[in-house]
Amino acid sequence: MTELDALMARMAACRVCEGKIPEPNPVFRLSAAAPLIVIGQAPGTKVHATGIPWNDPSGDRLREWMGVDRGRFYDPSRTALLGMGLCYPGRGSGGDLPPRPECAPLWHPPVWEHLKRVDLVLLVGSYAHWYYLKGTGPVAETVKNWKNYGPRFFPIVHPSPRNRRWLTNNPWFEDEVVPVLRERIQGL
Repeated sequence: MTELDALMARMAACRVCEGKIPEPNPVFRLSAAAPLIVIGQAPGTKVHATGIPWNDPSGDRLREWMGVDRGRFYDPSRTALLGMGLCYPGRGSGGDLPPRPECAPLWHPPVWEHLKRVDLVLLVGSYAHWYYLKGTGPVAETVKNWKNYGPRFFPIVHPSPRNRRWLTNNPWFEDEVVPVLRERIQGL
């Protein structure tokens, strides 16, 4: 068992949020070989139920934006998948609750000790932006200024169906940013 395997076993057994969320069920996929890591928010209900990251309509749209199929996306030697929260945080009045604040500070630093081959960090949504790009503004501003965070970080809007209005109001994202994102990912 490698040190990363031991870390993943501890992550999978994590119960730090027990009693604060519906049911702990950490969901992630990591490999020391991956040149790309996708860092999103937290699992939704379908991902929580299946244990497969991005196994929902948001994941379908994300893979479309990335220009990759499920095989490449779920190949751990090519793509690591991590959330700001590892478990489904529960439902609030306006949708899913935010990722638990304990999770990223607890697990992200030790994960990074093992992901030395990552060339591109795809930051999906505001929670990942705020954590990794300290002091960012609104999502549209951060995503519009994606070049300022490269070449390592690439911030994008969350592909949730709830963001249809944002995508309609910001057509430049799919017209200008998505083609560059696909090109960067194809080059890995």
